[in-house]
Amino acid sequence: MRAIALFGGTFNPVHFGHLRMALELKETLGFDEMRLLPSHQPAHRAQPGVTANARRDMLALALEHCPALQLDERELQRQGPTYTVDTLQALRAELGNQVSISFCMGLDSLLGLPGWHRWQQLIRLAHLVVVTRPGWQLPEQGPVAELLAAHRGDVDTLKQQAAGSLVLREQTLLPISATEIRSLIASNRSPRYLLPERVLDYIQTHQLYKSENQ
Repeated sequence: MRAIALFGGTFNPVHFGHLRMALELKETLGFDEMRLLPSHQPAHRAQPGVTANARRDMLALALEHCPALQLDERELQRQGPTYTVDTLQALRAELGNQVSISFCMGLDSLLGLPGWHRWQQLIRLAHLVVVTRPGWQLPEQGPVAELLAAHRGDVDTLKQQAAGSLVLREQTLLPISATEIRSLIASNRSPRYLLPERVLDYIQTHQLYKSENQ
């Protein structure tokens, strides 16, 4: 079964931590496509101070010479808050039930999943691939523990079924954060070597993140 993966986020700005995680997931799990999905107006966090168009432009620059990763702009084309369930419903309607869809997230996002809009429907529309982070513990009770007990799967299910599995994936993560990068720029320090050079050039040209409220 053809397998497509989505990796969403604000990418404010995109950095090597994002890019390396997406590339490793694509290669180690054998996805046919890995699409990076910038959100327009995230529903579960503060609105980014930088425009959606600027975040998209930076991501496009970062992916320009990496054909293994693709930019998917569908969430930028919708008005109002960005809900993952709406994105997955639209993609499932577009691709049908003969394609496997995986939505990739960090373990911290999984633990906060009960706060997401119509979160119970996500597993019916896609597989959930969760990248575990050092120091995090899986819950032993509550809705997330119940979700794990009912849908825990392995890598093979990602290409055998269209949706329905929750797969945990241990992965070495680069200790880089977009918050740190924004803080460095706001305090007139350099974020060089934390993000692609072309992205840094774009930030400097457009004078982004000079204020801490961005």
